[in-house]
Amino acid sequence: MPISLTIDQLRERIGQEAAQSAWITIEQRTIDAFAEVTGDHQWIHTDTKRAQTESPYRRTIAHGFLTLSLVSRLSNETVEIRGDYSRRINYGLNRVRFPNAVPEGARIRARFAPMSVEEVEGGHQVIWQVTVDVEGAEKPALAAEWLIRLYR
Repeated sequence: MPISLTIDQLRERIGQEAAQSAWITIEQRTIDAFAEVTGDHQWIHTDTKRAQTESPYRRTIAHGFLTLSLVSRLSNETVEIRGDYSRRINYGLNRVRFPNAVPEGARIRARFAPMSVEEVEGGHQVIWQVTVDVEGAEKPALAAEWLIRLYR
């Protein structure tokens, strides 16, 4: 069940973690499906036998863009912004980094901290600092500034 916050409550939490997703497991079938959709079949992602011998992780790893694409799902499962909004739009990213790999079978979660809340024509824009952790790893798999627009 997602945490439910108003725009005013988000403003009070600028710079603080507001929500944290549940852990999800990244399975090879998800990595393979992403490879099919994107056409990115680099062996480090899809060749399990070669990865066992040649990869420093000794298994395949998720595509960075797969990890990024899961941010929307993890957000929807984690935080709801209450208000008279009819739609929530992914407006883009200011900055994205992939400081760590996500090995197949690893669990990840996302943490969301509002960086700013601004009024825009017809609604609000929230810039989130999103961090995707890999369970047991020191460095996150992803750090991004994500812009969401909420329109009435």
